[in-house]
Order: sequence, then C-alpha cells, then structure tokens
Amino acid sequence: MSTPYDPSPELERTLRRWRPYATGAGVLLLAVSAIGAFINPGDFFHSYLIGWLFWLGVALGSMGFLMMQYLTGGAWGIVTRRTLEAATRTLPVVAALFVPLAFGMPYLYEWARQDRVRANALLQHREGYLNPAMFLLRTAFYLAVWIGFAHWLNRWSAEEDEHPGEPLRTRLAQLSAGGLIVYVFLITFASVDWAESLQTEFYSTIWGFLFVAGQGLTSIAFAIAAMWLLSFFEPMASVLRPSHFHDLGKLLLMMVMVWAYFSFSQLVIVWAGNLPHEISYYLPRFATSWGWLGVALIVAQFFVPFLLLLSRPLKRNAALLTGVVAIVLLMRYLDLVWIVLPGYHSKAFQMTWLTFTAPLGIGGIWLAAFFREWPKLPLLPVNAPELGEALAHETE
Repeated sequence: MSTPYDPSPELERTLRRWRPYATGAGVLLLAVSAIGAFINPGDFFHSYLIGWLFWLGVALGSMGFLMMQYLTGGAWGIVTRRTLEAATRTLPVVAALFVPLAFGMPYLYEWARQDRVRANALLQHREGYLNPAMFLLRTAFYLAVWIGFAHWLNRWSAEEDEHPGEPLRTRLAQLSAGGLIVYVFLITFASVDWAESLQTEFYSTIWGFLFVAGQGLTSIAFAIAAMWLLSFFEPMASVLRPSHFHDLGKLLLMMVMVWAYFSFSQLVIVWAGNLPHEISYYLPRFATSWGWLGVALIVAQFFVPFLLLLSRPLKRNAALLTGVVAIVLLMRYLDLVWIVLPGYHSKAFQMTWLTFTAPLGIGGIWLAAFFREWPKLPLLPVNAPELGEALAHETE
C-alpha cells in the first residue's frame, strides 16, 4: 500500500548505491583482519570483540528505545521508529557475525583454556557456569530471544500500517513492558559472559547497567545521525523540524549523564571497597598509560557532550547536533577499547591496526544490512495514534 511517507526514489537510489560500497569495504577490511588473525590471533579476536559489541549495541539499544517509546509515547519516537526498527532487523546479521568469536574463545578468556583452569582454583569453582559449551548455549539463547522480540515489534508495527486499532497498540505496549525487563536481565548476563569474564578476578554488580547505558547512548546517537541524513530527502525533509532534533538532543544528554552516573558509581564503590578482586580491574587502567584513555573518556564522553548539549540552539541545529554525535560514537568505540584491551595489554596502552580494521569491517557489513532494511517500510508509522502530534510538534 502506497503512503505519503514512503521513501523517496532518490533516497532508495542513494541507499542502493551505498550498499555495495559498505559491503565491499566490510568484506575487504575483514579479509585484511583475517590475515592479521594468523599473525597475532590475540589482537585479532580482542579487536573483533570490540567491533561486535559496538554494532550489537546499536541494534539492541535501538530495540530498547523502541520498546520505551511504546510505553511512554512522544513525537521523538514517531520520527525515529522506522529507523530504530530497521536497526533491530539487523540482529540476525549480528548473530551470524558472532561466529568467529566462538573460535576465538581460548584467545579471549582464561576460563576457555584447560591449562589455565587447572592452575586456578577460582576458575575451577566457576567452571560449571563459565565453560565453552555453556557460553555458546547462553549466547545462542540471548540472541534468539532478542531476535524474537525484534521480529514481533516489527511485525505488529507493520500490521498497524494496514490495520490500525487499539488491540495492536495494546499488544505492542505489553510486549514492550515485558521486553524491557527481559532485555535488562539478559544483557546483564551477556555482558558478564562477553566482557566481564575477560578478567578472571573482576566482579561488578553494576556491570549490566553499564552496558544498558552504553548501548542506549550508542543507539540514540546513531538515530540522530540517521535523522540528519533523512532530513536531506523527502518525505522526511518536510517532516523533521528543529523541535524533533531538540527532543533527540535532550535524550542524548540524558544518556550521557546516565552512562557517566553508572561509570562513576562503579569506580567509587570499587575504590572505596578496596577489594583485591575488584581493584584488579582498575589497576592496569590507572597505573599504566591506559590512564590517559580513561581521562579522555571522562572529558570527551561526558564533559564535552554534556556542556555542548546544554545549549538549546545547538540541539535544534541538526548539523551541529550530529557533530556532537560523531564525538559520542567515537568515544563509545574507545570505551569498549577501554573495557576489552587493558586486561590483554596490561603493561601499557597499545592499539594495533587490527583494533581499527576489525570494528570497521563489521561496521561495513552491519551498515549494508541496515541500508537494505531501512527503506522497506514507510518512514513514518502512518496509523500511529501520535502521528498527528508528531507532525505538528513544536517546543518552546
């Protein structure tokens, strides 16, 4: 069914033109990275994990915001809904991209190496939970559940375009209410498996919330960049207003503060407790040249965007807001570098060419999938109850 909000032919042509470039760049960079895997498999798999976690964060954070919008409403959710939905539909691709990590477990995790387990009483104690078979089963379960939620969110949203009504909206809200709870629980377990267990001794009860905040920050930043791109094409060029970007800028500011709050809370609690198994996480990050990256994260992932986003004119200017988004996305990548690499390169700051090529390669494949999914539906949910409010939206 044709609607006034179908992607313009110009937008469709642009995305079709970009997809081969994204795919080609992704395949080439991953092929080059695979060569590096034979030279230094440890560097390759750590770099690959950084990239995989980053792009997974865009997809999962988009799902979280999508579910939140069904529960809270708001014009920002109407204009971003189809972009967020397209990002969630990349989850099967993200799941397929996990496969190399299954082969890299011995290079990433001490608990995946029997010689290390036999020599470490703590790893022996955790072996019933942290072992390769259970790790892969849990990962498959996490991804299957998230793909399931994404499927029904997208299916019922598309059905609403054809058959508007309260029953569908109620189902979407009920799915979202339960889905947000499940998402937080599963990402808590998943983040322990994928990232916290990189360092054997470390344990943090706030770790899952750090990943929820990080994924939310990554996805809303990506959504703003996508909205800025859409503002050059019809029909969104006639729909998007400074007020929409203002709302999105406020959401970005909120997520910057939430990420900073959780990060600072973990640091204060760990440092005040002064327990060896917790302090071991921060020692290589503060007592070596990795500390400079920590300072950069504090400055560029919190203070710089926080101060800039206090400006109302900046939030209402799509180009300037997208400039802030570029800083945030770069620092989100470096935040994952900070999480993954210091436990591996514990003596001093070290990033190799693989630290760049592997995440960029995964990004090329992910963006190609996103560009394929983005124009499949009208760019606005044509029968959403809040559509009229979103089209007339203005803030003081």
